[in-house]
Amino acid sequence: MEAVIAIVVAFVALFVAITLIRAVRIVPQQRNFVVERLGRYQRTLRPGLNVLVPFIDSVRTKVDLREQVVSFPPQPVITSDNLVVSIDTVLYFKVVDPVRATYEISNFLQAIEQLTVTTLRNVIGSLDLEKALTSREEINRHLSGVLDETTGRWGIKVTRVEIKAIEPPPSIRDSMEKQMRAERDRRAAILNAEGHKQAQILTAEGEKQAAVLRADGDRQARILQAEGQAKAIRTVFDAIHTANPSQKVLAYQYLQALPQIANGQANKVWIVPAELTKALEGLGGALGGLAGMVGDEPRAAVDSGAVEREAAAAAQAAADAAQEVQQSVQEAEQQVSGDGPRGLPAPEPASPSDLLGSTPSAERERA
Repeated sequence: MEAVIAIVVAFVALFVAITLIRAVRIVPQQRNFVVERLGRYQRTLRPGLNVLVPFIDSVRTKVDLREQVVSFPPQPVITSDNLVVSIDTVLYFKVVDPVRATYEISNFLQAIEQLTVTTLRNVIGSLDLEKALTSREEINRHLSGVLDETTGRWGIKVTRVEIKAIEPPPSIRDSMEKQMRAERDRRAAILNAEGHKQAQILTAEGEKQAAVLRADGDRQARILQAEGQAKAIRTVFDAIHTANPSQKVLAYQYLQALPQIANGQANKVWIVPAELTKALEGLGGALGGLAGMVGDEPRAAVDSGAVEREAAAAAQAAADAAQEVQQSVQEAEQQVSGDGPRGLPAPEPASPSDLLGSTPSAERERA
């Protein structure tokens, strides 16, 4: 008997424990429990300690109110230019009404996935591949608007829809890579051409400025050189006019310059002026009276014979140079024509006494 009583007491204690367990519910934060009483919606349990009627009330669903992230598998989508691309999408949503999320639709997550796929196909189907790759923000906004409008009556709020990846076919990817490579090569060629153009322009401008500066420097140098030569000529001219030399002195200077005139390689004809003999007639007197013209008396130490000999030697050198020049001219004419000499007849060699036009004794008498 006592054993039976013990079993009954144990059974009652177990029943009471089970009843208490079923009657008390602790709901975590950001959770809601949907409670049914005898198969009908009764209430929604909020976070905290809640008490139910045992064996009458039951928890239908436990709803998580936090924002959730769901990544859908790649979906094949056809673009407007008949290309099949695979699109991965990521969905952000949260349950705002646990009752409608429980009773309005059986599986809201599957419904959201299918709605996303159909909407995505409608949006991508109206775009070509290039625009689909560059219009992700527009696609995201369109998907968010459609999903938010549809899932609102399910008690679900779609906060954001993101396209994770758009994968075109391998052949299209290869073509796109080739196109991008060609475009980059074209841009590089254009940049290189522009750089070469700018370099040539800068080089040409530098050469132009350098040429202008060189020309200006040459012009300034020539101007300074011409001014120096003019100043030198003016100084010599003023000195000559200040000294007022006589014809005899000029004749003597000309006689000394005759060998240098005849020594030139380009001299073909050497002309001895007719006035040379007249100028040389008074050369001895000029040498004797040169000191008197400047106001000095002739000194006894001056040897007039040495002066005459020097003049005679200069005249002989001039005559020899003239004869050599005439001979070279005749030889050149013979080489050119080949028919014998056709130039002027060779002048007879002139002696120094003929050039002077007087004897040394006569010169001494004139002196």
